[in-house]
Amino acid sequence: MDKLGTPMLTALYWLAIALAISPILWLIFQPYVKGWSRAERRASHLLRDLLTHEQFRQLFWYGYLEIPSPTAPHRVYRVPRHSGYVQVFEHGRAIMRLCLQPVESLPDSDLVVLHKLMIEANEETYLQKANKYLCIE
Repeated sequence: MDKLGTPMLTALYWLAIALAISPILWLIFQPYVKGWSRAERRASHLLRDLLTHEQFRQLFWYGYLEIPSPTAPHRVYRVPRHSGYVQVFEHGRAIMRLCLQPVESLPDSDLVVLHKLMIEANEETYLQKANKYLCIE
């Protein structure tokens, strides 16, 4: 084979590998790309403004935000950073999971804000509206 043919085959070989791997890479990086949208950036800034430094650190490092109950001193709500169930803990034990979703789609950061503000403003209404799933040990 001539000198030009070998580099051409090598380039085609790497192109074929890149095309085969690109769907897998998209699945891996898609959640991060989603965070680049304008709405997600604005929601992230709002969340950062509403949380204390410690709360923001907890959300970033542990993937959830713990919100103390305004009415029950031993109750804590664990709100996930991404969509999912809100866990309710009493005396350090999980007692139930809550599902409460808005009618329209919201960025994940806005969902955290939604849960935080609803729990702190009117916990009773929050609990009435949420679907409850008891934790059985």
